Amino acid sequence: MNNPRKTLLLTGASRGIGHSTVSFFSERNWEIITCSRDAPPEECRRDPNWSHHIRTDLGDSNAIDAFIVEVNQLLEGRPLHALVNNAGWSPKSPIKERLGCLNGDIEAWRQVFELNFFAPLRLSRGLAAALARGKGAVVNVTSIAGHSIHPFAGSAYSTSKAALSALTRELANEFAELDVRVNAVAPGEIETAMLSPETEVLIPRIPLHRLGQPKDVASTIYYLCSEDSAYVTGTEIFVTGGQHLL
Repeated sequence: MNNPRKTLLLTGASRGIGHSTVSFFSERNWEIITCSRDAPPEECRRDPNWSHHIRTDLGDSNAIDAFIVEVNQLLEGRPLHALVNNAGWSPKSPIKERLGCLNGDIEAWRQVFELNFFAPLRLSRGLAAALARGKGAVVNVTSIAGHSIHPFAGSAYSTSKAALSALTRELANEFAELDVRVNAVAPGEIETAMLSPETEVLIPRIPLHRLGQPKDVASTIYYLCSEDSAYVTGTEIFVTGGQHLL
């Protein structure tokens, strides 16, 4: 009773970095609330610490409003200790072509920004009171693509992640008054099911000469949500194997 369990809310939990992050926090006995457009894998549903999964589309403005209400109802006035904004989308052409500023559909740009940028902003605002009660942390998952031209990530995705990096700084400044820290993690080439086969050609450009693993990102997210980073806010940590240096 003197050391109640902490609670994590994570978006985009059904695969890859999100799934690995759920496992990492669960191993440390956090209570976990997640959301995604898809159902979580069966092995995840057996996790006793994964208390709630809400299927929703955070790219839908009305769905976000309903989701925030549902999460606050689930918390019932209890504190939220971590919000991890992991959900994201990068549109591709039918032939998996990189979509740039000239050939990308403008409506797709709006959809990308709704999910990759506005959802983290609205969730942070809508859950600010719960985060303040927990003296919690917000972690935004950005990308190496938000800092330089990427051969595979499209312009809409890259620009939205750059905007999310800037939002992290602004939120950190304002949420400090609530005793809530806000940071970001910028992954590079992480080995997940969504990774393009063409990504292998980038390995020579990575100083550590390998792809990253989802756990590399999950452990960094955990650090930024833990007491070990109690004096860290407004920071973006690159989990790229050094790729961002080149």
